[in-house]
Amino acid sequence: MELELQTTAGDIHVTPAVIIPRLPFWIKVTTLTSCALSILGSALIIVTFFAWKDIRTTSRRLLVFLSLTDFWTAIALFYGVYTDFVDSSVDCIAQSIVSTFMGTSSFFWTVSIAIYLYITIVKTDTQLAGSLTKYFHVVSWGVPLAVVACAAGLQKLGYDRSEVSVGWCWVKLTTPDIADNLLWMLLTGKLWEILAYFILPALYIAMKRHIYAQGRAQDCYRFQRSAVAAMVKVDRKLTFIPLVFVLLRLWSTVRFVLTLTGSSAVNNPVLLVLHGIGNTFQGGANCILFCLCTEKIRNKLLPRMPCGSCSSCCSCQGAACCSFLRLKLQGPKYVLQIEANGCVDREDEPLLSENL
Repeated sequence: MELELQTTAGDIHVTPAVIIPRLPFWIKVTTLTSCALSILGSALIIVTFFAWKDIRTTSRRLLVFLSLTDFWTAIALFYGVYTDFVDSSVDCIAQSIVSTFMGTSSFFWTVSIAIYLYITIVKTDTQLAGSLTKYFHVVSWGVPLAVVACAAGLQKLGYDRSEVSVGWCWVKLTTPDIADNLLWMLLTGKLWEILAYFILPALYIAMKRHIYAQGRAQDCYRFQRSAVAAMVKVDRKLTFIPLVFVLLRLWSTVRFVLTLTGSSAVNNPVLLVLHGIGNTFQGGANCILFCLCTEKIRNKLLPRMPCGSCSSCCSCQGAACCSFLRLKLQGPKYVLQIEANGCVDREDEPLLSENL
């Protein structure tokens, strides 16, 4: 606390004034770096989608919308961290509106992609999955827009003293109404974040179990070694997608709980760094998973890099090569098929292995 001296009619009064917390320089630099990497990673996903026609699948298109939200979230948070607000100024509120809308939309798009893949892989119903894309847009843009419009209209967004953020603005915590603060923190992000912790692992675990069941049914382990390696790749990606999301967002939830309990640990420097990276690096993490760790795209980005086990099929013309999971029409329904090195017709949408 800082003491201010005020004089009134010759009397001296001592009144306390709260010192505005400022971010340590190293935490600020770390968070800004994370923002910049997320911006670059999101941009790379978007650029590669428009650059190469053979990767423009529905699942990848949904990933582009997710990357758009991550891109603008990182830009807004970059501005907030760089400015390090001390009150609810106009630009603080504007930054909060953009980052809250895009950040909340990011949660919905992340879950939408998981639902799309679940219906495509487990239910093997590509028509249903494709028909849901318009509803994904309605929900993923509409719900965040309604929430943010209400929050902004009721003047709930603004400076939060970095108690539930790392320098950027979010929900005003200047009012003494704890229940009201909790309500708006939940509606503008935390509720959707916590729900995603449960929905994403459940859906991806179901997909992993289904793929293994299909592998046993097709006796895929009698295939050549590359087919088994492909299953391992897909399994690894299905593991990392929800795991990375939870590991990045967990620290934000921890500080949220500490704030509610009034714990002094909420401003622990390690937690601040982890929270800063977790909230800003989602675009960078997606780039690593879906560009740098996706062989087909990596080989396009780095043409001199050895193609590895896919070298024999990457010369196929007019086909989406290096895909090992596909839906094949057998009778009245589609069946998930596990393949060895081979080319998949453009009509069969590649799943997970080389395009997502």
